[in-house]
Amino acid sequence: MENEPNVYAEGAITWAVDKLGITDYAFLCYLFVEDAYELGNSIVLDGQGSTAKEAADAHCAREHRGVPPRGAYVFYDCLGTFNGEYRNWGHVGLSLGDGQVIHAWNRVRTDHYLGIEELTPGPGFEKPQFIGWTPVATILRGMTVTRGTSG
Repeated sequence: MENEPNVYAEGAITWAVDKLGITDYAFLCYLFVEDAYELGNSIVLDGQGSTAKEAADAHCAREHRGVPPRGAYVFYDCLGTFNGEYRNWGHVGLSLGDGQVIHAWNRVRTDHYLGIEELTPGPGFEKPQFIGWTPVATILRGMTVTRGTSG
């Protein structure tokens, strides 16, 4: 059981890397990282919040600073106007380790976790600002296996 979070992280990363360059998740960053874990591992997460910012708050991302470990969710503040509403929608990516993050921006791409702060946002949005990260064990809390079990 000790290595189980790592197995799920690797499944998520494998799924996410396979999506590099696609535009299907443009501006749907939270859906992208949840799908990476869920579709990459045949699980259902007990999702926290409906936006990346709400998930960051629910997962206490501000408590974890520095280089995010492999498999962690990496969160950013990202303020802007969407459907006429201005608020902090947030941004999130999946840590590949060594400071690299795969995330859905205008396309699925990889960037250094601090380099994401320099990306040009969409119209009506401000540049993202790093908040912190969430450990894999926290992401998996409350998950349900949907098919095939190991062990």
